[in-house]
Amino acid sequence: MKIRTLIPFAIFLCLLVLSCGKSEQSKSHQDETNKLKIAVIPKATTHEFWKAIHAGAVRASRELEVEILWKGPQREDDRAQQIIVVEDFISRGVNGIVLAPLDDRALCRPVQDAVRENIPVVIIDSALQGEDHVSFVATDNYKGGVLAAKKLGELLRGKGDIFLIRYQAGSASTTKREKGFFDTITAEFPEISLLVQDQYAGSTTETAFQRAENLLSRFPEVDGIFCPNESSTFGTLRAIQEAGLAGKIKFVGFDSSVKLVQALRGGHIHGLVLQNPMKMGYLGVKQMVLYLKGQKIEMRIDTGVYLATRENMDDPDIKSLLMPDLSSYLD
Repeated sequence: MKIRTLIPFAIFLCLLVLSCGKSEQSKSHQDETNKLKIAVIPKATTHEFWKAIHAGAVRASRELEVEILWKGPQREDDRAQQIIVVEDFISRGVNGIVLAPLDDRALCRPVQDAVRENIPVVIIDSALQGEDHVSFVATDNYKGGVLAAKKLGELLRGKGDIFLIRYQAGSASTTKREKGFFDTITAEFPEISLLVQDQYAGSTTETAFQRAENLLSRFPEVDGIFCPNESSTFGTLRAIQEAGLAGKIKFVGFDSSVKLVQALRGGHIHGLVLQNPMKMGYLGVKQMVLYLKGQKIEMRIDTGVYLATRENMDDPDIKSLLMPDLSSYLD
């Protein structure tokens, strides 16, 4: 073949390759834009618990080939900010919302607004009043409180004075934990007295530390303490340690972080009630995707509740909950 003939042929091949490349890029972009967009809104974004929720949601998004949009308030007491986040996602026209409501009443109206815009909502972690959501994926929080009470009662051999340090009003999940704890202590351990049962730790580690520090100065003879979430547990741990009472006061908390695991191994915490936040985030997104695809879903999914102690913390199942590997899902 002559060179004059080869040149146009070569140009034709180049154009064909470029055309195919653009076509593939266009198809890839189209597939990306056609993905279902699921907003996942936690109560906050800083605690280890919410990072595990995020990792579970990312895992589901990869398996199901959907896009998740992760956004929440910085603090777990910023109801107004969480409402703004929900309203923003409604205005953006996402396909669905997976929400961990900060307040079981305050978030009812924004959820109703989403439903009116044909945006379904799955609730995770903490219950919401009303029936506007299509599914609820969470821990049996009452049972978690029961487990904590039984453990603390056992540690104290059925006798002593204790604190029930609550989290904050309006949080349905922790309210149920506190009720499970209170009901069980009062029914099964009549010789255990509640020195404190109406004090709130607040939404941060610092407010929890200040509350616990104040209570310890008032009641230094306390024998045991229960806290119902990660921030209240860690803040109280700090107060116990600074008072020189770590290991002396029997202490049962809720949830996990690196420092709480260290305290469990060191004997400064005697029990941690554990949830499965990765599973919660994963199933929250999965339920939403199944619903959007017209498939049958469950109205209520219990993601499990467990008790970690110094004795069982290295068991593979418990260890995976105490120290979940998030590195594959979060940058």
